[in-house]
Amino acid sequence: MSSVPAVSLAPPPPAANDPWAPGSWRAKPALQLPQYPDATALAAAQDELRALPPLVTSWEILTLKQQLAEAQEGKRFLLQGGDCAETFAECNAEIISNRLKVLLQMSLVLVHGLKLPVVRVGRFAGQYAKPRSADLETKGEETLPSYRGDMVNGPEFTPEARIPDPRRMIKAHARSAMTMNFVRSLIDGGFADLHHPEYWGLGWVSQSPHAVEYQKMVAGIGDAVRFMETLAGGQMHNLNRVDFYTSHEALLLPYEEAQTRQVPRQPGWFNLSTHFPWIGMRTAALDGAHTEYFRGIRNPIAVKVGPSVTPDQLLRLVDVLNPDNEPGRLGLIHRLGAEHIAAKLPTLLDAVKREGRRVLWICDAMHGNTESTSNGYKTRRFANIRSEIEQAFDLHAAAGTKLGGVHLELTGENVTECLGGARDLTEIDLQRAYRTTVDPRLNYEQALEIAMLIVRKRGPIASA
Repeated sequence: MSSVPAVSLAPPPPAANDPWAPGSWRAKPALQLPQYPDATALAAAQDELRALPPLVTSWEILTLKQQLAEAQEGKRFLLQGGDCAETFAECNAEIISNRLKVLLQMSLVLVHGLKLPVVRVGRFAGQYAKPRSADLETKGEETLPSYRGDMVNGPEFTPEARIPDPRRMIKAHARSAMTMNFVRSLIDGGFADLHHPEYWGLGWVSQSPHAVEYQKMVAGIGDAVRFMETLAGGQMHNLNRVDFYTSHEALLLPYEEAQTRQVPRQPGWFNLSTHFPWIGMRTAALDGAHTEYFRGIRNPIAVKVGPSVTPDQLLRLVDVLNPDNEPGRLGLIHRLGAEHIAAKLPTLLDAVKREGRRVLWICDAMHGNTESTSNGYKTRRFANIRSEIEQAFDLHAAAGTKLGGVHLELTGENVTECLGGARDLTEIDLQRAYRTTVDPRLNYEQALEIAMLIVRKRGPIASA
C-alpha cells in the first residue's frame, strides 16, 4: 500500500464581513496533514467534536496570557515541558502523576533559585499528533503512510493501523479530558501543596546524585513557609495549589478547528482544546494554513524558530501573528542547536528588538540537538542541551533581551533516551529503557539537573 486518496479541503462559505473564520485555513496550502480516505467520516467526527464540552476555559486562557506578558518583562519564568508525543496507552494515573511531579519539582527548583513566580505549562492533554519528515514509510518491499501520532493513526506497521482514522480525534479529546480532569483533581486536592513538597518525590530516584541537593532545598522552603505562617498567625492557603496550563502543537487543523469557539461576553474566537498552542517549524510558512488558523484565535500562541529562518521572515511572521503587538500574545521558541545558536540567534534578537516587537523568547534546546547513534537509536546529548541553554542566556544578555522560558521534552519515567547527564548515560544504556515512540526525552534526573543549571546560569540578579 503506497498511499490513500486525499480529502478535499475546500473552504466553507465565508462569514459575512469576516476575513477570518475557524475554517479559513482551508484556502491556504496545508502541510503535515494526513490524507483521510473518507470525507464523510471526517466531517462527522468534526461535528461530534463541536458538540463536546471544551477542555479549557477562556478565562484560564486570558490569565495565562497575562502571566506570559509578565514573563516577557522578566517578572516570571516559563517552564514548558512534557512528552514528545502522548499515546493513548499511556493515559494512566501513574504516568500522568509522574509527569506532573517532575514539572512541579523543576518549578520548585526554579522558584527557589530565581526568586520569581514560574508559569507551569505541560506538553500534554492534546500532544497526540506529530509532524513527520516524509509522508510515507518503507520497510522491506512495503510502503505505508507514516505514523503521525495516535490522534491520526497507529504505530504498528500494518495497512490497517496506518490508515488515518478521524474517529481517533474523538479518542484524543476523551483522553485529553481524562488527563486534564486528573491533573486538576491532583492540584485541587493538594498534590502541589508547598506545605508537603515531599509528596512530589519519585521513588526510583532516591539514589540520584541530586537527591541531597533537592532535599536541602525542600527543607529550606518548608522552613520559609512555617516562618511566614508564624508571622501571619495562620496557614497561608494560597500555598495549597498552583496554576497549571496545557499546551500542544496545533498540527491537526481539522481537530483544532472543531474546538475553536466563541464564548459569552468575550469577543473573538478561542481554541478551547488547550491554553497555549504552538506552530511547529515545519508548518510556520507565512502563507500557510497553520499561520492562517493561528492568526485568528485569541489564545497566547507560540511558533518554533529554526536555523533556516531569516530576520526578515521572522518579522513578517510576527506581524501576521501579533499585528497589534499585544503583550503575552506571541512566544518565539528558538530551536537552533548548540552548534548553530551563536551564529543564528543574535541577528534574530537584534531584528525583533530593533523593530520594537513584543515577544516572549523561549529556548527549546531539544529539537536542534537530535542525532542517531551507531547502534541505531535516535538520541540527544545532555551536554549539547546544556550548552544550548547556557549559550541562549549569554546571547540574550549580550543583545539586551530576556530569555523568558524553556521548552523541554521530558518524562517522569525511568527512561534512558538522552545520553549523558549526572549518571553519564552511554549508548549501551539506551537499550535498557528506550520507550519513546518519536523523540528522545530527558528523564526525571536529567530534567532536574536542567532546572538547577538554569538557576545557576540565570539567578535572581539577571531578572532585575
